[in-house]
Amino acid sequence: MDKADVFCFLDNVQYKKNEWQNRNRVKTVGGWQWVTVPVSYKFPEKINAVKINNSVNWRRKHLQALVTNYGKAPYFDDYIDIFRQVYANHWEHLSELNIQMVERIRQILDLAHKPVLRASEMQLSDDPTERLIDICQALDCDTYLAGAAGEGYMDLERFQRRGLRVIFQDFKHPEYPQLFSGFISHLSIVDMLFNCGPDSMRRIRKANPAL
Repeated sequence: MDKADVFCFLDNVQYKKNEWQNRNRVKTVGGWQWVTVPVSYKFPEKINAVKINNSVNWRRKHLQALVTNYGKAPYFDDYIDIFRQVYANHWEHLSELNIQMVERIRQILDLAHKPVLRASEMQLSDDPTERLIDICQALDCDTYLAGAAGEGYMDLERFQRRGLRVIFQDFKHPEYPQLFSGFISHLSIVDMLFNCGPDSMRRIRKANPAL
């Protein structure tokens, strides 16, 4: 999001089980653990159609995980109320929760000025590559910043024929002070926020220079 001029939530693609759409990792005294939002998923539902399974008190479990594992972190008190506010709401759909969480975090990271939109609010092709091209053309952009895994399913020649450049992200994970022994990379952004506070974005940018 920091490197993009406009960010699009791709919320109208098929949901994938056991990936990152409903879970992330936090650090504990024993290593990392998943923090998961339980869902009621029926194949082939799209992300914005997937409902949360609220028969499980997952919101309390999430907050307890943050308190237990980050209560002694330097910036815990600065940010925990933001997460309490999000979890205080009743969420029916996974995408609504995810987008709200991203919105709150991008405010913390001073990225709130970045324009955002949802793919589900646009008229797009169902073809994976054409969908992305449609988004680029609707936004009148010349470059698509793709996820690292995108090369496995994107038809790059079609982008070229439409005059669009594709850049694949090569994210370098910064190393920073964490609680407990050792360093674990690729955790949820909450780990960095609670440990580094206002210095989080500077550390990310230092490890990942501008395009």
